[in-house]
Amino acid sequence: MTKAQVAILKRVPKFIIGNVVGTLVDTLVLWVFSHFVFDGYVGEVIISPVISFECAVLVNFLLSYHFIWKDRVPQMTSRSFLVHFWPYNISCIGGFLVKMGALMLIQYLTKWDVVICNLLALCVSGTFNFAMNEFVVFRKRKEK
Repeated sequence: MTKAQVAILKRVPKFIIGNVVGTLVDTLVLWVFSHFVFDGYVGEVIISPVISFECAVLVNFLLSYHFIWKDRVPQMTSRSFLVHFWPYNISCIGGFLVKMGALMLIQYLTKWDVVICNLLALCVSGTFNFAMNEFVVFRKRKEK
Protein backbone atom coordinates (compact mmCIF):
# COMPACT_ATOMS: atom_id res chain seq x y z
CA MET A 1 0.00 0.00 0.00
CA THR A 2 1.37 3.41 -0.94
CA LYS A 3 1.86 6.32 1.44
CA ALA A 4 -0.96 8.22 -0.29
CA GLN A 5 -3.37 5.29 0.13
CA VAL A 6 -2.51 5.01 3.83
CA ALA A 7 -3.14 8.76 4.26
CA ILE A 8 -6.54 8.42 2.59
CA LEU A 9 -7.47 5.45 4.80
CA LYS A 10 -6.54 7.48 7.90
CA ARG A 11 -8.88 10.28 6.80
CA VAL A 12 -11.93 8.07 6.25
CA PRO A 13 -12.83 7.51 9.95
CA LYS A 14 -12.34 11.22 10.67
CA PHE A 15 -14.57 12.05 7.70
CA ILE A 16 -17.28 9.68 8.96
CA ILE A 17 -17.14 11.18 12.47
CA GLY A 18 -17.33 14.68 10.98
CA ASN A 19 -20.38 13.74 8.94
CA VAL A 20 -22.12 12.24 11.97
CA VAL A 21 -21.53 15.52 13.83
CA GLY A 22 -22.84 17.44 10.81
CA THR A 23 -25.93 15.24 10.68
CA LEU A 24 -26.62 15.89 14.36
CA VAL A 25 -26.23 19.66 13.84
CA ASP A 26 -28.50 19.52 10.77
CA THR A 27 -31.18 17.62 12.68
CA LEU A 28 -31.03 19.85 15.76
CA VAL A 29 -31.12 23.11 13.77
CA LEU A 30 -33.95 21.79 11.59
CA TRP A 31 -35.95 20.84 14.67
CA VAL A 32 -35.40 24.22 16.36
CA PHE A 33 -36.21 26.29 13.27
CA SER A 34 -39.19 24.20 12.14
CA HIS A 35 -40.75 24.08 15.63
CA PHE A 36 -39.87 27.43 17.20
CA VAL A 37 -38.87 29.94 14.51
CA PHE A 38 -41.02 29.41 11.41
CA ASP A 39 -44.70 28.68 10.91
CA GLY A 40 -46.29 27.37 7.76
CA TYR A 41 -45.18 25.15 4.93
CA VAL A 42 -42.53 27.43 3.38
CA GLY A 43 -40.84 28.14 6.70
CA GLU A 44 -40.95 24.61 8.01
CA VAL A 45 -40.32 22.60 4.84
CA ILE A 46 -38.17 24.92 2.71
CA ILE A 47 -36.44 27.65 4.74
CA SER A 48 -35.69 25.57 7.87
CA PRO A 49 -34.02 22.71 5.92
CA VAL A 50 -31.92 25.18 3.91
CA ILE A 51 -30.71 26.86 7.10
CA SER A 52 -30.03 23.53 8.80
CA PHE A 53 -28.17 22.24 5.72
CA GLU A 54 -25.94 25.32 5.63
CA CYS A 55 -25.26 25.06 9.39
CA ALA A 56 -24.22 21.43 8.90
CA VAL A 57 -22.04 22.42 5.92
CA LEU A 58 -20.29 25.05 8.07
CA VAL A 59 -19.70 22.59 10.93
CA ASN A 60 -18.45 19.91 8.53
CA PHE A 61 -16.18 22.45 6.85
CA LEU A 62 -14.72 23.59 10.17
CA LEU A 63 -13.97 19.96 11.07
CA SER A 64 -12.49 19.32 7.62
CA TYR A 65 -10.40 22.50 7.63
CA HIS A 66 -9.06 22.12 11.19
CA PHE A 67 -9.09 18.35 11.73
CA ILE A 68 -9.45 16.09 8.70
CA TRP A 69 -7.45 17.86 5.97
CA LYS A 70 -5.46 20.30 8.15
CA ASP A 71 -2.19 19.07 6.63
CA ARG A 72 -3.44 20.29 3.23
CA VAL A 73 -4.02 23.87 4.44
CA PRO A 74 -0.64 25.63 4.25
CA GLN A 75 -1.74 28.75 6.15
CA MET A 76 -4.85 29.12 8.25
CA THR A 77 -5.87 32.66 7.33
CA SER A 78 -9.20 34.34 6.60
CA ARG A 79 -8.38 34.27 2.89
CA SER A 80 -7.46 30.58 3.01
CA PHE A 81 -10.67 29.83 4.90
CA LEU A 82 -12.81 31.52 2.24
CA VAL A 83 -10.79 30.06 -0.66
CA HIS A 84 -11.52 26.58 0.67
CA PHE A 85 -15.08 27.24 1.95
CA TRP A 86 -16.76 28.20 -1.32
CA PRO A 87 -15.68 25.11 -3.28
CA TYR A 88 -16.53 23.01 -0.22
CA ASN A 89 -20.02 24.49 -0.04
CA ILE A 90 -20.58 23.93 -3.77
CA SER A 91 -19.33 20.33 -3.50
CA CYS A 92 -21.75 19.72 -0.60
CA ILE A 93 -24.63 20.98 -2.72
CA GLY A 94 -23.42 18.64 -5.48
CA GLY A 95 -23.26 15.82 -2.94
CA PHE A 96 -26.83 16.55 -1.90
CA LEU A 97 -27.95 16.34 -5.53
CA VAL A 98 -26.02 13.07 -5.96
CA LYS A 99 -27.75 11.73 -2.82
CA MET A 100 -31.19 12.68 -4.08
CA GLY A 101 -30.50 11.15 -7.51
CA ALA A 102 -29.18 7.94 -5.95
CA LEU A 103 -32.10 7.79 -3.51
CA MET A 104 -34.66 8.14 -6.29
CA LEU A 105 -32.86 5.63 -8.51
CA ILE A 106 -32.46 3.03 -5.76
CA GLN A 107 -36.08 3.44 -4.67
CA TYR A 108 -37.31 3.18 -8.27
CA LEU A 109 -35.26 0.04 -8.96
CA THR A 110 -35.87 -1.77 -5.66
CA LYS A 111 -39.17 -0.36 -4.33
CA TRP A 112 -37.58 -0.52 -0.85
CA ASP A 113 -38.57 1.82 1.98
CA VAL A 114 -37.29 5.36 1.49
CA VAL A 115 -35.28 5.22 4.75
CA ILE A 116 -33.28 2.22 3.52
CA CYS A 117 -32.82 3.89 0.13
CA ASN A 118 -31.67 7.07 1.86
CA LEU A 119 -29.04 5.17 3.86
CA LEU A 120 -27.69 3.58 0.68
CA ALA A 121 -27.79 6.94 -1.11
CA LEU A 122 -25.84 8.50 1.78
CA CYS A 123 -23.09 5.95 1.15
CA VAL A 124 -22.96 7.01 -2.50
CA SER A 125 -22.99 10.74 -1.72
CA GLY A 126 -20.52 10.28 1.15
CA THR A 127 -18.06 8.67 -1.26
CA PHE A 128 -18.63 11.55 -3.68
CA ASN A 129 -18.09 14.15 -0.93
CA PHE A 130 -14.94 12.45 0.34
CA ALA A 131 -13.50 12.34 -3.19
CA MET A 132 -14.36 16.01 -3.77
CA ASN A 133 -12.63 16.98 -0.52
CA GLU A 134 -9.59 14.79 -1.13
CA PHE A 135 -9.00 15.65 -4.78
CA VAL A 136 -10.59 19.09 -5.31
CA VAL A 137 -11.29 21.21 -2.21
CA PHE A 138 -8.27 20.13 -0.14
CA ARG A 139 -6.16 18.73 -2.95
CA LYS A 140 -2.47 18.32 -2.36
CA ARG A 141 -0.70 21.38 -3.73
CA LYS A 142 2.53 21.04 -5.65
CA GLU A 143 5.60 22.22 -3.79
CA LYS A 144 7.01 25.51 -5.12
